[in-house]
Amino acid sequence: MTRRSYVSLVRENSTFRWLWLAAVISMLGEWFNTIALFLLILKYTDSEFLLGILFTVRMAGFALLQPFIGMMADRYSRKSLMIWSNIAQAGFALCFLFVNGPEDIAWMIGLSGVMMILHGVYMTAERASIPNVVSAEDLSTANALDAASWSTALCIGAMLGGVVVSIWGVEAAFIIDSLTFLLGTLFLIRLKIPQSIEETEESGWFVPALRNIRKGFRRIKSEPRLFRIVFAKASWNIAGGGLAGVYLVLMGNDVNGFGAAFGFGLFFFARGIGTGIGPIIARNLFTDESKWPALIGQLIVLSGVIYFLVGWSVGGALWVTIVLVMMAHAASGANWVLSTIMVQQWVEDELRGRVFSADMLVLSVAFSISSSLAGLIMERDWLNIQTGIMVYALVMVFSGVVFTLWRPDQRHASPSLG
Repeated sequence: MTRRSYVSLVRENSTFRWLWLAAVISMLGEWFNTIALFLLILKYTDSEFLLGILFTVRMAGFALLQPFIGMMADRYSRKSLMIWSNIAQAGFALCFLFVNGPEDIAWMIGLSGVMMILHGVYMTAERASIPNVVSAEDLSTANALDAASWSTALCIGAMLGGVVVSIWGVEAAFIIDSLTFLLGTLFLIRLKIPQSIEETEESGWFVPALRNIRKGFRRIKSEPRLFRIVFAKASWNIAGGGLAGVYLVLMGNDVNGFGAAFGFGLFFFARGIGTGIGPIIARNLFTDESKWPALIGQLIVLSGVIYFLVGWSVGGALWVTIVLVMMAHAASGANWVLSTIMVQQWVEDELRGRVFSADMLVLSVAFSISSSLAGLIMERDWLNIQTGIMVYALVMVFSGVVFTLWRPDQRHASPSLG
């Protein structure tokens, strides 16, 4: 069977089409939410550190529960998990309407963290479902489209969120966010998603969960190439958390001639364009899958080099900075989709959710540390924006070099799951 084009896959595979549309709609509203939260923090506190804390809380909550989320995605209906996470987020998004001053920022950040946990439930369940609704030949196409759609939702949602907030205020953004979660749910309700669920006679929750989590980690450790690739996204996020989170927001806040909300949207639009074209380029340019593990580290180095140029360009021509941000995130997007496809191909269905949860756990810890430290650096005025970006970019280059040089035994070891 030959690999289909993006259009053919969406047109001919109705289950994937509705799964894909549901994710796009839900993610679109997510960025209305995010831009509005940035603005509220700077409006009521003017604190760069709290921006870092927002990212840290969101990603830390996401990280700490990822092993349990992965276990859920393997033992319960992934479709049901996606539906209920959407419904809960629709209600929580409306709670942000009650943020009226600096005294509300703490619970606002905490609630944003809860929503990120629910978003993690959705993402893990959706990513683990893709191999069940497309053929092996279409897997790279489906993943490239999924990654590109996340990026498109980011750039369009962020830009529209900036415009909506600038014209109608943050309240409109939160209402739209809630509605998109509900609309996305409508596309999921009638779907039939095949799934192999592991049989178990264990009762209770916590002890069986820990036992199943250990099984997922044993699966990762049993195969050196899989153990290495689980660190692919985290190796970028060691510096990328601060760059793509805190520094990108602050660059948007400092754009002359634009309001803060539109400035945020402008830079996140550039980030989304980059992460959207990266997977498409990777799918068409890098067809030899045996070279993908080595390519991952090179893409991290490339992204770091380009982000160094981003720092150099700050204060100069805005269009140059925008183009460089796109290029840096094109490399990042390629890293993301190639590592995701490898995990999907190497891991059996009944353990895939737990392996992806470990992937996201390591990524989230790296992102949280990176973003909170970047916020602290800016709050204490230890570095200015330009120097901070350059320092973080060099850290990314170093991380990419280490990942490239790390060559564990590439033999396919038999999983030890007992």
